[in-house]
Amino acid sequence: MSSVRHLLATAGAALSGGPGSAAPVSAHVLAEPVGVGYFTTGRIWAMVGIALVLAGVVAGRLALRAAGRTGRQRAVTAMASGLAGTVVGGLVVVNSEGGPGTGGGIVGGYLALALGVAAMILGWRALARSRRTA
Repeated sequence: MSSVRHLLATAGAALSGGPGSAAPVSAHVLAEPVGVGYFTTGRIWAMVGIALVLAGVVAGRLALRAAGRTGRQRAVTAMASGLAGTVVGGLVVVNSEGGPGTGGGIVGGYLALALGVAAMILGWRALARSRRTA
């Protein structure tokens, strides 16, 4: 019910203030926080990026434990999925409008960036280790 009152108050302020004051009011409405339970496009893409980098972190960790050919394949998988997740997270951060809680997925984008770098480092270390043992 409060959102309906907020919408009516915003519409009244925009109409009474004229065209000069409508832009700041509409910018305020666009920056309103979105509920936690709602999946927006930004949040979905951030979750895709996080899933990619988590798969890369797991593959990198398994590659560090393994030696030989499977370690090399897992290392390349970790680096590739880490890079893909980092790119997706970066795109989410660049295209997000507003801050945390606005539904743009910016928190998940930054998390995907950080974990993506970690996945690539794990993959790189595992690849270097598999070259030494071969």
